[in-house]
Amino acid sequence: MDLDRGIVQNSDKRKEFSTQELTLAYQSLGVVYGEISTSPLYVYRNTFAEDIGHSETNEEIYGVLSLVFWTLTLVPLVKYVFIVLKADDNGEGGTFALYSLLCRHAKVGLLPNCQLADEELSEYKKHSCGMAPERSLAFRLKSLLERHKVLQRILLVLALLGTCMVIGVGVLKPTISVFSAVSGLELSMSKEHHRYVEVPGACIILIGLFALQRYGTDKVGFLFAPIVCIWLFCISAIGIYNIFYWNPHVYQALSPYYVFQFLKKTRRGGWMALCGILLCITGSEAMFAGLGHFSQLSIKIAFTSLVYPSLILAYMGQAAYFSRHHDVEQEYHFGFYVSVPEKLRWPVLVIAILAAVVGSQSIITGTFSIIRQCSALSCFPRVKVVHTSSKIHGQVYIPEINWLLMLLCLAVTIGFRDTKLMGNASGLAVVSVMLVTSCLMSLVIVICWHKNVMLAIGFVLFFGTIEALFFSASVIKFFEGAWVPVALAFVFLSVMCVWHYGTLKKYEFDVQNKVSLSWLLSLGPTLGFARVRGIGLVHTELVSGIPAIFSHFVTNLPAFHQILVFLCIKHVPVPHVRPEERFLVGRVGPRDFRVYRCIVRYGYHDVHKDDDEFEKDLVCSIAKFIQAGSGGGCNNSSNDEPEKGGGKMTVVGTCSSTSHHPILVSENAHEINHVDKAETSSESHKVVKPKKKVRFIVPESPKIDTGAMEELKELMQAREVGVAYIIGQSYMRAKPGSSMLKKLAINLGYEFLRKNSREPSYELSAPHASSLEVGMMYQV
Repeated sequence: MDLDRGIVQNSDKRKEFSTQELTLAYQSLGVVYGEISTSPLYVYRNTFAEDIGHSETNEEIYGVLSLVFWTLTLVPLVKYVFIVLKADDNGEGGTFALYSLLCRHAKVGLLPNCQLADEELSEYKKHSCGMAPERSLAFRLKSLLERHKVLQRILLVLALLGTCMVIGVGVLKPTISVFSAVSGLELSMSKEHHRYVEVPGACIILIGLFALQRYGTDKVGFLFAPIVCIWLFCISAIGIYNIFYWNPHVYQALSPYYVFQFLKKTRRGGWMALCGILLCITGSEAMFAGLGHFSQLSIKIAFTSLVYPSLILAYMGQAAYFSRHHDVEQEYHFGFYVSVPEKLRWPVLVIAILAAVVGSQSIITGTFSIIRQCSALSCFPRVKVVHTSSKIHGQVYIPEINWLLMLLCLAVTIGFRDTKLMGNASGLAVVSVMLVTSCLMSLVIVICWHKNVMLAIGFVLFFGTIEALFFSASVIKFFEGAWVPVALAFVFLSVMCVWHYGTLKKYEFDVQNKVSLSWLLSLGPTLGFARVRGIGLVHTELVSGIPAIFSHFVTNLPAFHQILVFLCIKHVPVPHVRPEERFLVGRVGPRDFRVYRCIVRYGYHDVHKDDDEFEKDLVCSIAKFIQAGSGGGCNNSSNDEPEKGGGKMTVVGTCSSTSHHPILVSENAHEINHVDKAETSSESHKVVKPKKKVRFIVPESPKIDTGAMEELKELMQAREVGVAYIIGQSYMRAKPGSSMLKKLAINLGYEFLRKNSREPSYELSAPHASSLEVGMMYQV
């Protein structure tokens, strides 16, 4: 019976797993594949815009079809589906995920507050291939990168450049997709009327698209997935019809022989036409970036079973039609709609406009995801991140970026008004991202996977050569629209570099000006320090030592709290940190001083909520640390240097991650009216807020010694009194005598970004009545 029950349970799990994967594959159609699915709208038109001719022998159209087929096969299918998707960072994808993966396997990251304890996280070593042999090329390459700061900076700039180009694609792809879809109206109205409808119509659709983003990927995915399914069915059905009706032998053009014939005949014109052919693979990077929203298997299922076959049939159908209509060059410039049967044009036009909106959704989603990664790793100014799904982690919406993208899209649409210029700009941005991915991927193959270096060289030579050819054709069009992604990349890269540089300098100042515990204790008797009841949380970026803001605070106000906690909230280069590994707790000084250091670690995709739950977890983590130190619990110490006068740091989980607590946490079943004391004393007419009351109780236990029990009771008493938040407000200035470039970066650039970016989450959520800001001027 047990065996039968086990078989049934395993069968149910397999069914549940397959159902979930198929659901995600269906959803991914609306979020990931909308971009690449709409490429038939403009590929042929942009390719033949180079005036390569369309002779009766059909060598040109067959050559273009062959190039499209092999480009679609080699880049999205072989490179991304079968190779790059395997290089996920614990389920996350994108350019910055590759960089994060490299940072973990080789110490090339430039995050200032990294610790050896971070390398002990389970997610840090997940899927690791172990250490490479010392004499191997992988080990030597890793050592070379770790020794030279210049190489580390180049690697960071390369990752940031790829990120900036993704943002550029997020601006250009929605523009060309929507504009190309609306251009189908040229077949049903005169050119004079068409030009007055095309641009306003595209702008209205773009505004509606960005207005929808606030509802989230989950809802948008289920809304958009049916549209993409209908669109793919539509273009594949029209393709099959055109193949059998106009030219059943068009399949012969799939032979690479026609590629060589095309390039041999057209020469420079054929090379320039590669910029248009490149557009057939726009959206390939979205498959990799979409890993944060969907699983690897679901993305593969959707592409191989539906998207890829439909696109090939669509391109073959268009080529079959053009091979029998040589006058199309002058009349409609190889537009998509001319190959659609006349009776179906209006329905197809409506579906195409909807599909173009969906196509834009995928890159917008990818842009949100990659900017969130950069912001968490101190490479982008802080922005508001809204998590739109409680079920699927990683689905986010960033309002500031959303509206900025919308304004830039409208500017490009109104400024260019031509699919050729938009295509040139979009092509350069897309191929630049692919080149960055190829370079980072070759390092991942050697350093992370420990594969033979010849495999990495072969990868970067094969795919890099293909992408370099496309890049060379795109960069020639610099003055024909391709300058737009370069300008956008320059602006965003400047912002990222200035922010990252300012963050590093700020941390360096904190490290150089931190004070030792002995200095603080030596000043105690002379200043007459008083210990105030309650818990004092001192927010700092430092992972060791006492921050300068605290010494500045006690020098002017010689008193601090009965329980003092130096709290550091930081991000580590992993997507997620498990709740049981969230806190790193240690003492600062002897036990009698009741001073602790608590480091809270989050992955770059984790959600940090500064609410009562976090405060409760913080108190529980300190209590568990006290219990562990008394011998009443497991002491999971890290390898970091201990604080002077204290012990080693201990890894402690959240309250919800373990069932064994040195304290009991009770919550009233009913909600009570709670008003802060400071509010009632100053403004008695304030509206009260319903809030659950949380109480901590220290149970008697023979496993906990007397000293630890007293410490726990003191902690609970302080928690009942309340928590005060001591927050530093720093203003940075370059030192006198600094270079002009440094003054511009710090005094103007960083300070402007700091004042206009979002405050850290702990500052926003700290109760106003319980917060104390300490201002300091930093000269770096």
